[in-house]
Amino acid sequence: MTVNARYAALFEPVRIGPVTAKNRFYQVPHCNGMGHLRPRAEAGMRGMKAAGGWGVVSTQETEIHPSSDLTPYAEGRIWDARDIPALRVMTGAVHEHGALAAVQLAHNGFHASNILTRTPALAPSDMALDFAVPAQARAMDKADIRAFRRWHRDAALRAREAGFDIVYVYAGHRMTLPQHFLLPALNARGDEYGGSLENRLRLTRELLEETHEAVGGDCAVAFRFAVDEMAGPDGMQAAEEGRAVVEMLAEMPDLWDVNVSDWSNDSQTTRFQPEDGYQLAYTDFVKGLTTKPVVGVGRLSSPDQMAALVAKGRLDLIGAARPSIADPFLPAKIAADRIEAIRECIGCNICVAADNLGGPIRCTQNPTMGEEWRRGWHPEEIAPKAAAAAALVVGAGPAGLECALQLARRGYDVTLADAAPEPGGRVARESALKGLGAWRRVADNRLYDLRQRGNVEMYLNSPLDAAAVLELGIANVFLATGARWRRDGVGRTCRAPLTGGGGVAILTPDDIMEGRLPGAGPVVIYDDDQAYMGGVIADLLATLRDDITLVTPAPVVSPWCAHTLEQGRIQTALLEAGVRIEANARLAALGEGRVDLACVYTGARRQVDCASVVLVTERARETALYEALRDEGGLSVLEVIGDAQMPGLIADAVYSGHRAARYFQADPGAAEAALYRREIPSLPEEGR
Repeated sequence: MTVNARYAALFEPVRIGPVTAKNRFYQVPHCNGMGHLRPRAEAGMRGMKAAGGWGVVSTQETEIHPSSDLTPYAEGRIWDARDIPALRVMTGAVHEHGALAAVQLAHNGFHASNILTRTPALAPSDMALDFAVPAQARAMDKADIRAFRRWHRDAALRAREAGFDIVYVYAGHRMTLPQHFLLPALNARGDEYGGSLENRLRLTRELLEETHEAVGGDCAVAFRFAVDEMAGPDGMQAAEEGRAVVEMLAEMPDLWDVNVSDWSNDSQTTRFQPEDGYQLAYTDFVKGLTTKPVVGVGRLSSPDQMAALVAKGRLDLIGAARPSIADPFLPAKIAADRIEAIRECIGCNICVAADNLGGPIRCTQNPTMGEEWRRGWHPEEIAPKAAAAAALVVGAGPAGLECALQLARRGYDVTLADAAPEPGGRVARESALKGLGAWRRVADNRLYDLRQRGNVEMYLNSPLDAAAVLELGIANVFLATGARWRRDGVGRTCRAPLTGGGGVAILTPDDIMEGRLPGAGPVVIYDDDQAYMGGVIADLLATLRDDITLVTPAPVVSPWCAHTLEQGRIQTALLEAGVRIEANARLAALGEGRVDLACVYTGARRQVDCASVVLVTERARETALYEALRDEGGLSVLEVIGDAQMPGLIADAVYSGHRAARYFQADPGAAEAALYRREIPSLPEEGR
């Protein structure tokens, strides 16, 4: 295959210490919720990226010792030799496709609560744990530091035995002991490991030296370092101590993997950081201070931007976590000059949320993510049609578009109909809201592919009732008819419709997205959904007026968004915009020019002036067409998908559409068998 000359530099090999990456595409370490609990699933996912052309594929943070127990989160684990066989499954899957395998050794210090092991947590100084639990980490004495260095060295030796080519020393995301020692806010020591930057850097220097001594002849030693905490003078800054660290260690690692801290800064969503490559402003200086290769990140998806970064000497390797999740075959598509086929990351952090919830990884753009081993799904391959057939998909939202696309890829004749004048459904509507523009990529990527196919017919402005569906004579019907926001106040906090409401105008998110805005007078947004929508609407309306109150039964605004690392930014933005926040309150009733709020704990009532209320509660499934067709004859398949089946995230809708297309004409037990394919530990006989 001849690579387009514009991108040829991206496919040059790069020497990293004693090993060589076949190209410049580097999947940096990222969590996935599988780790030591689901090693085959982990290997399936990482191996798929290697198949997709990534030159280096890394694990997530990998615990080196029981005193860094991240339970209930399923990260990597390399406590002792018993972990090696599971890790070999991953390295074997990566090596099969000619990629290098990297492991990020981690001890999380006071960021590990040790719930499973009940081992005392460790830190540079005495301090509360980095979790809302009533426990503290103890300051490490010299014996603890010597033990930690030994644990790290032993883990590096086990990593080499497991087949890893690159071994990390990790000082990033405010999560690991080397970084904790580096940061003066966390290190109050008075000995040679505290005080000056040189002293605070001592532990990192020792780890780099000892890892080189242990495995440097066979494995490259990488240093993952957060050059800036994005906290101004209250934290490490790239222009000051961040730069000094690079100057002091310039030639020690075989590879510099640089980013910003903490995780919420490193993985910012497009809602608050729309620019791809946003971290380069902080990490650009590193390349000028070392002769060793440098990898950087920042949601890099554009091949032209990647090539320019290499050509201008800003990076040696193109790092990616989220873009490699959205499209594991991104390098292969660039090599084949299929740029338009790349599924660009939308920066929604659903991948992050899955890990924070303790579950396997998922992705809005890539519904096969995390399903490589369990279901045998491939992001670029799908079984051909079992027999000639036609399918009708009603609804061109995220579920309908994905279902239609995958059915078409399988070779079926597909008719896609939507009542709206433009395709996209909720994606088209939500992407028009403030900060969510990148979400439009979910529809755009699928529409581009569908429009290239001769076996797809798309009809817009085409509402269908049961008679029209039957008249088409297509026996296989998939209904992606979506859901609408309720306007009666029923939600997770209140199961009965609101009463009263004489002089108060009632709106829903659908009204706002369709251009119907509140009239004059105070506006109350009642957010009982507690995800992103209430905060987005409040932020939007606050740009238009200054009389907005957001009411939520939760203790904070948009609590679910803590999982996507956005909650703090959302609340800060609303407060700075002048939005009044009423937390721990439910909407009890509507009055004349007011709403009655009730404390969720005591029931105590108070009144808030209100001319309009926007109810962000639950969504009602649009199932009228299904109910009308359910008892009709002549249909072989009638399946409800997406929000019409179960209102949820856009990622859930895409997954639902994909699953329906995959299992169309499949053995009836295939879907259930794949769903319950589990990894079960094998127990030895007692006493062994």
